[in-house]
Amino acid sequence: MVAMAVVDADLAALYGELGSEFAAYERVKQLIMAQIKARRWNAGEQIPSENQLVAALGLSRMTINRALRDLTADGALTRVMGVGTFVAASKATSALFEVRNIADEITGRGHRHSTEVVFVRSEAPGEADLANTMGGTVFHSLLVHFEDGVPIQLEDRWVNPAQAPDYLAQDFTAVTPNAYLSAVAPLLRGEHVVEAVRAADDECALLGIEADEPCLLIRRRTWSSGGLVSVARLVHPGARNRLEGSFGSEPS
Repeated sequence: MVAMAVVDADLAALYGELGSEFAAYERVKQLIMAQIKARRWNAGEQIPSENQLVAALGLSRMTINRALRDLTADGALTRVMGVGTFVAASKATSALFEVRNIADEITGRGHRHSTEVVFVRSEAPGEADLANTMGGTVFHSLLVHFEDGVPIQLEDRWVNPAQAPDYLAQDFTAVTPNAYLSAVAPLLRGEHVVEAVRAADDECALLGIEADEPCLLIRRRTWSSGGLVSVARLVHPGARNRLEGSFGSEPS
């Protein structure tokens, strides 16, 4: 059961202390974010209802509603129709311009990485698969990566057998495909294409998300000195992930 954040008796006083130069709805946003940053209202916790906030702050429902809508659009809150409004979970950060091992990213944040292997097999690429550029039989793996038990990435990968002939024999609960491929076919160059998508029904089931939840999809191809190594579809639930990167040189 999800805990409900309480309406502190001094919430109205805290609202009154905010600068009057801001519109009322902006002050409500500042007040809610202050509660979240101070960990009075925690990730996954249901915040007070519109009615409670209207009563506590003496503001109109329109003002409260606008503040909640803005914070939802900013990703600070999530709203579930007919249930309530919740503090959004913090998003995992993945590199946009680099090819990194997801296990290293997760442990680097001080969290626990685990993997569920759906299948690892040999197959002929379909006409619609990016992997058809490899020609002939390819290795195909489907994995789900978890951060502290929460699924954050679906990894659907095709691998060139000529570059990684022992791929099918690996235990991908102990080593990630990225780590293994980096060892046997060191990266020479890579390609990323990023899209906003809705995952297929079976992918939603594996990720534990609703069918209408937006996702970030990275289509990744990597090459070694021997040619194309792998083609991957990396599906990330939008509410649990963000991508970031930097470019350019440091000023001298």
